[in-house]
Amino acid sequence: MIFHLSFDAEDPRHVAEVIAELWGGKAIPFPPVMAGSWVAMACDDRNTTVEIYPRGCELVVAEGDADSYGVIGGNGPRSSTHFAMATGMSIAEVEAIGAREGWPVKYRKRGGVFGVLEFWVEGTRLIEVLTPEMQAEYLWMKMQDALAGPPGVA
Repeated sequence: MIFHLSFDAEDPRHVAEVIAELWGGKAIPFPPVMAGSWVAMACDDRNTTVEIYPRGCELVVAEGDADSYGVIGGNGPRSSTHFAMATGMSIAEVEAIGAREGWPVKYRKRGGVFGVLEFWVEGTRLIEVLTPEMQAEYLWMKMQDALAGPPGVA
């Protein structure tokens, strides 16, 4: 189970607000790691959270008995970091949010098994948004994998 994850954005506040909107949750400032950071909270039973740091933030190990912290480094405008999230919204509702923001959104079928909406935050960071129907496909696929057992086991 993942409780939270983080990635960077040009406008952390705005990105947190949009993710919170997709969840029906809330967005709040989160300065402990770096000034200008925000979190999107799903307000679910696990307190699922996404931390959004200013673009270029790199986490650093602190000396002694101190928390890690963020500094601006040189990670470019693109990243392989992405995550999949659930929403209670329909495809049309998610597409409308993407259109409003000017962020690309498109439906894709992963491996011909389960659908996702590729939701490109600021045009550079990928979130795979799964509607209720897509979540059912994803969970069915995971259940089939579990029932099949480990590779090579009959």
